[in-house]
Amino acid sequence: MNSAPVNGGQPTTPATAHEEEVEQEVFDEIVGMLHAVLGDYGLDEAGITMDTRFHEDLDLESIDLVTLGGHLEARYGDAVNFAEYLAGLGLEQIITLTIGRLVEHVAACLRDSGEH
Repeated sequence: MNSAPVNGGQPTTPATAHEEEVEQEVFDEIVGMLHAVLGDYGLDEAGITMDTRFHEDLDLESIDLVTLGGHLEARYGDAVNFAEYLAGLGLEQIITLTIGRLVEHVAACLRDSGEH
C-alpha cells in the first residue's frame, strides 16, 4: 500500500521502521528548534503535528525561516541545505510548507548523506 502523494504528486513507498524512527527523531529536533526560534510564544507543543504549517499555523515570518535554517545547519551541517530546499519551492509551496514536508526532506538528506 502506498502512502499519500508528496512532492510533485509522486507516491511514496511505506516507510521502514528505521525510517519512521529517523523521521520521529527529526520531527522532535525540529520542534525543539521551533522552541528556540519562537520561544514559548504561541507554541503549543501538543498541537504540533506533521501537518502543522509554518506560516498559517505557527505564524513564522521569513526571518524566522532564516533562523530555523541556521539551526538546521548547526545540527546537520552540509547534509541539509534548507536555503537550497526553499529556493526550489514555489511561493505557494513555501506558504503551505508543513513540518512533515520538512521532516521528510531532512530525513531524505540524512539517508542520502549516510548520516542515519
